[in-house]
Amino acid sequence: QLQASGGGLVQAGGSLRLSCVASGRTFSRSTMGWIRQAPGKEREFVAAISRGGGNTCYADSVKGRFTISRDNAKNTVYLQMDSLKPEDTALYYCAAKPSINTAIYCSLSDYGNWGQGTQVTVSS
Repeated sequence: QLQASGGGLVQAGGSLRLSCVASGRTFSRSTMGWIRQAPGKEREFVAAISRGGGNTCYADSVKGRFTISRDNAKNTVYLQMDSLKPEDTALYYCAAKPSINTAIYCSLSDYGNWGQGTQVTVSS
């Protein structure tokens, strides 16, 4: 089970840090990703991080502004979001995909295990 938190209302240019806690014993053996869905739009891949944290990937729309990280001891993955824009407004979900070694998955279609989302709203 995946539970995201940390969303809220922020002005453009501001920052938020999302967290997602996973229950169970598979966290450290999974690539973790963040997905978002804006009102009236399809879900969009945002970022992913490999099991050990050594590999990351980002959507072009967030590259240079968002940073994904993880703490396997706490079964938690984070998304630091800086320089937020109104177009970042969306419901943000974390997702997990069992993986091996340093494999990383950077596509929406790679993930089928969703958690509950957290709302991020960026005002202009």
